[in-house]
Amino acid sequence: MNSLDQAEGGILALTGMLSNIDLVEQKLILIVVSVCTATGAWNWLIDPETQKLQHPSAEVREYACASISKLLQQKHVIPAFVQRDVVRCLGPLLMDHSLAVRETAAGALRNLSACGGFDVCDDMVTNDIMTPLVALLKECSTGLDANQLSPKKCRGMNKNYIEDIANEAVNLLWNICECNNTALYIFNKEGCLEALLHYMKKFATNVDLAISVANCLQAVTEDNPDLLSSFNTSAQQILETVMLCPESTMKHILLRTLIAGTIWNIKDTIPPGSLGSTVNAILKIFSESLAIDAGETIIHMNEAEKNRLKLAVEVETEENMSDTTENCVLSEDDNMEEIPKGKLTRENDVSDLLPSDKWELKEVTALLTAQQTALEIIVNMCCSEDPSDDEWEELSSSDESDLFMENSYNEGGGLLLSPLCLSDEVNSAFLNNLIPKKCMTPEQLLALCEAGIQSSNASVRVNVVSILGISGSVLAKGQDTAETLKMIGKFLLEVAMKESSLVVAGEALDALFDVFADGKEAEKAALQIKLLPALKEFQPVFRMRMRKEGKGQYSTDQLCVLDNVKMNLRRFIAYQETLGKTPT
Repeated sequence: MNSLDQAEGGILALTGMLSNIDLVEQKLILIVVSVCTATGAWNWLIDPETQKLQHPSAEVREYACASISKLLQQKHVIPAFVQRDVVRCLGPLLMDHSLAVRETAAGALRNLSACGGFDVCDDMVTNDIMTPLVALLKECSTGLDANQLSPKKCRGMNKNYIEDIANEAVNLLWNICECNNTALYIFNKEGCLEALLHYMKKFATNVDLAISVANCLQAVTEDNPDLLSSFNTSAQQILETVMLCPESTMKHILLRTLIAGTIWNIKDTIPPGSLGSTVNAILKIFSESLAIDAGETIIHMNEAEKNRLKLAVEVETEENMSDTTENCVLSEDDNMEEIPKGKLTRENDVSDLLPSDKWELKEVTALLTAQQTALEIIVNMCCSEDPSDDEWEELSSSDESDLFMENSYNEGGGLLLSPLCLSDEVNSAFLNNLIPKKCMTPEQLLALCEAGIQSSNASVRVNVVSILGISGSVLAKGQDTAETLKMIGKFLLEVAMKESSLVVAGEALDALFDVFADGKEAEKAALQIKLLPALKEFQPVFRMRMRKEGKGQYSTDQLCVLDNVKMNLRRFIAYQETLGKTPT
């Protein structure tokens, strides 16, 4: 038993002794022990007598990299490894003559970048990780079609080392470029896009590699105008081919969603005549992703996992009764220890934070990631332009805007976003693909607005309350909507009373007037949230704020709008008072 095995065994024994200790003390002890274990493991790996990472045996180097990779999945041990210059030790191994060492070294660095955060990624770039990484990416691209298989073939496995190394390297590249502008500059300068697109051509046979590439492409194309010129016709055709992939697995849905996001990022390279159809194709993919019921999928996958594990136990029981030679895989060296079949992949799968044998979990994760990505891009599509406060006031007060949103709600079966900042192409694509109907329940809309109202941009906050006002006014005309109207009313009241900007506060009041202007459901909700007394109490406060803050801080047009809000507030209070009176 080696030092690492002994250390891990010691931790397990210690964990069993902690049952009678306070939970906080347990955590502190385990953290200290983990740090000590990591430090001891690192000392063992770089000990001058052994020099495991530079050992002549490729198997020893591979084991050393795999051990580090496993430890680096624990965030609290990463500083100890960074201090011992782990990047400079692992970096050269990306070009090791052993393919297995390359893969495990890339996996260790991938875990370091994924778990270490921005500062660690900056440190990796400072320590010149991009030089061997770029070289590895280009070499893998060149050898991608050589179909080099693992020198150690396992029964039931057909491992392609080149593609697996490329997958680890692309994930490492994605993490670093997302965190560091210097890495992004090197990506552009060294022409890494060509290698990524070459990997993407393997999407039909290796969807995991394709997803890694798509994640990286979406990251490097965001706010990177220097890269746009590299997306020629051939590059765009590769992306379009992936978008048209008919496969219906959750992974393929995620792949298409990520590619759609990438194409949106490079929309400036698309000819104006093709922009409309391209945007429609993008939103069609988002629509298909959002239409899937994630809850039902989770239940289905959970049942599938239970059935698979039950079957696996039955098969294992049968195998245990057969010849023992059928239960293990022999290495090429007959003198080496026999390795149990079921243990081989699990123990060596140290670079992926989500083990490959959890395929049902991976499918669910892919779906949820696809839906989250689709929603994030939809928000970006609708907020790509930042109109001024004056423009918002003019647009959001227009009758045409209100009418359009009401029609959009009726046609789409739901409400998502204001059309105020949407181009004709985007707006048409939204309605064509019924995006409003699939995105969002009233509760989800409120959650989105609660996040948006925290924005430091007053235009965004104006948009938030405007969306709620228009959607609430539509809901007020429906049946059994009082509970939702109560939530909207409370939200808008709080914004009006606590908002620092008078422009936003005025927009919130205007939205309240729209929501509670008419309808039995609106009357019921207004009574339950005590809207009238709240507004009567707030009226003098709003007048005082206008006197103190109005002059000098806001334009003449904005003050004119605020004066109208003040007058409408008085009228709305009078209107609400009449609702409470019984006719004589």
